[in-house]
Amino acid sequence: MSKLRKLRIEGFRSIKATTLEMRNLNVLIGANGAGKSNLISFFKLMNELMAGRLQQHIGETGRATANLHFGPKVTPQMEAELEFEVERGTDTYQMRLFHATGDSLVFAEENLRFHQHSYQSPLVVPLGAGHQESKIGDKAAEGEPTAKALRHLLSHCRVYHFHDTSPTARVRNYCYVGDNRWLMPDAANLAAILCKLKSQKETVYRRIVTTIRQVAPYFDDFDLEPTGPNGRDIILNWRHRKSDLVFGPHQLSDGTLRAICLISLLLQPDDDLPCLIVVDEPELGLHPFALNVVASLFQAVSHHTQVLVSTQSSTFLDSFDADDIVVVERDGEASRFERPNAEKLNDWLEDYSLGEVWEKNIVGGGPH
Repeated sequence: MSKLRKLRIEGFRSIKATTLEMRNLNVLIGANGAGKSNLISFFKLMNELMAGRLQQHIGETGRATANLHFGPKVTPQMEAELEFEVERGTDTYQMRLFHATGDSLVFAEENLRFHQHSYQSPLVVPLGAGHQESKIGDKAAEGEPTAKALRHLLSHCRVYHFHDTSPTARVRNYCYVGDNRWLMPDAANLAAILCKLKSQKETVYRRIVTTIRQVAPYFDDFDLEPTGPNGRDIILNWRHRKSDLVFGPHQLSDGTLRAICLISLLLQPDDDLPCLIVVDEPELGLHPFALNVVASLFQAVSHHTQVLVSTQSSTFLDSFDADDIVVVERDGEASRFERPNAEKLNDWLEDYSLGEVWEKNIVGGGPH
């Protein structure tokens, strides 16, 4: 499978400069304010960049001043490079954003690169400078192979955030039944996704329902019937094991709803999985048993796609290996991302779990 092999970021929020070798499973741990969420936010920025909404995203997140490391007077530009391992070599996306009038960011440069294994010199596709939105989509539309490949890879590095389970959260309300190709970042179209799976891939659907029952024993099944004009609308209705009534999504607890979102995301058919699944603190509101179930699903899905997840939970961390973790520390006023020496932890792990080793601040990532 194609995967993100290396990530380099400079000048983004608390990330002054870092290069991170990516693996199939990457679990970020660190103290509050260390910078875990800023790495997640970088991928959110990339999602918006690929959707042609970079300027809107910058405006919504405090403009350039809030996105550049200590503001434009200290850091006038940010730079990033994402290197993907593909079948015949490596595809690399490189961009540099410069502070501009109106406290915005514009492209100082944007380049694509394909390096085939059998060739010494890479093919470089420059996309120019001075533009406000990425030009990768335009180049891909022209049929340029490297642009088409990187557009696909970058568009499939997706950030999911299921923290909003308020009464007005979109996952608790109606969605369009035909909006069922990809799960939205906030699971707003979860009912439509599950309805499609039930009709087209029932084995996958049943696996999702069975897993939900492990964390919510009272849950029987979803009741996914399109409604409204021409049957266009659908909502996440469900049934209780001991009742004939149909319950609505507003009758699910916050923790149960988040667990349902995570389980549905991680048990999707392999063909529907993103290239990279990015999730910030999946433990929020989950019972320890539910958290263990979700952690095992993260492990399982990492055999089919890449995972980047951040956590503050030692219980969640217990489900992973030392090789999976990335320790995030504050080095002065900048975030540092390092993988611990797993061999040096072996003696500790004979007597303690990985979560306990972290709590003892042996692995790092604790408050200072």
